[in-house]
Amino acid sequence: MLGIIIGVGAVVLMTGVGKSVEGVILGQIDFMGPQTMALFPGNEGPEGGNSSMRPDFDAITFSDTEALKTLTTVKYIAPVVFVPGNAVYGREETDPRIAGSTPEYYLNQNIEVTEGRFHDQKDEEASNSVVVIGSDIAEDLFFNQSAVGKRMELANKKFTVIGVLKPVGMVFFQNVDDRIIMPLSTAVAMTGRTYADMVSMQAVDDFDIAFEDVRALLRQRHGITVPEDGSTDNDDFLVRSAAQAEEILGTVSISLTVFITLIAGISLFVGGIGIMNIMLVSVTERTREIGLRKAIGAKRKDILLQILLESVFLTLIGGCIGIVLGIGLDFLISAAVNKVLSEYQFAISIGAIFLALAMATVTGIVFGVYPAKKASELSPIEALRYE
Repeated sequence: MLGIIIGVGAVVLMTGVGKSVEGVILGQIDFMGPQTMALFPGNEGPEGGNSSMRPDFDAITFSDTEALKTLTTVKYIAPVVFVPGNAVYGREETDPRIAGSTPEYYLNQNIEVTEGRFHDQKDEEASNSVVVIGSDIAEDLFFNQSAVGKRMELANKKFTVIGVLKPVGMVFFQNVDDRIIMPLSTAVAMTGRTYADMVSMQAVDDFDIAFEDVRALLRQRHGITVPEDGSTDNDDFLVRSAAQAEEILGTVSISLTVFITLIAGISLFVGGIGIMNIMLVSVTERTREIGLRKAIGAKRKDILLQILLESVFLTLIGGCIGIVLGIGLDFLISAAVNKVLSEYQFAISIGAIFLALAMATVTGIVFGVYPAKKASELSPIEALRYE
């Protein structure tokens, strides 16, 4: 039964792990928003844009972001500038991810504040020294005290905390609770930057149309020639989206399903051969018993059904053990991963369990037919004379 146990256990375990990972990724996609797009400078293509026409090669300027606002297919355009430096409060110090952006940034993500508020347009216009901090920063610097209203130091400049973000955890394997957000104008004044490290935005309606509009506008502004094959090799920017992440998730799920099916198929095939061999040995050892049963009236179908049911019973027992083993391993893995990634939750697929049992039953039937047929065809006289 070992081959059956391994095959069924692998199906239950891998589908459970896949379901847990899918839940994590879908939760992260939900955090980003299904219509959210992110624009990044640079490209790994062979040409990477026409640098001779652009002094700001491989950069997304603030004039680019202003041009994006003229598109009717996108909204909430929020350029982001990263600011280097540590966060200091009293004797406490931490190394956060500091970003400056406009108030639209909060609209592109499913985030809330547990206390205080987000920075607004007035803060942006006045370049106020205010920040909204993540929950990890609040815990590291202020412990159990209220952070709102406290003065902290960022990159050697004093800031007032006006809000604390609700804990989110990991998003695409990056902790978003250790971030600090300030007005974009303040970040620009501190860094002297004339370009954005990234731009966050949302599609208004049809995502594909918005996606193409953004790409066409930037190609026009950056003087990029589109190859005949329509590839993005010449682009000096990248556009990524939550929808693309969901599409990749679908591809990974299909690949995982094929992988699981292959493992289960091989294991069940090996296990089926083992069961067939054992049943053939059993038939040989029980030749006199079979002959005696036929001599006192057992029909051919009775013998056939007896051996076939024994084969199916063996595979079902192996299948049940495999299910328990798979669920147990899935639970242990979930408990271990949950300590590192809190969004990872234990999950099992009921459909996969029934599928595994069905596969085990079919294996028992297929590989039990030959031993059962051989047993049913034994001659009573020859069977009773068998030593």
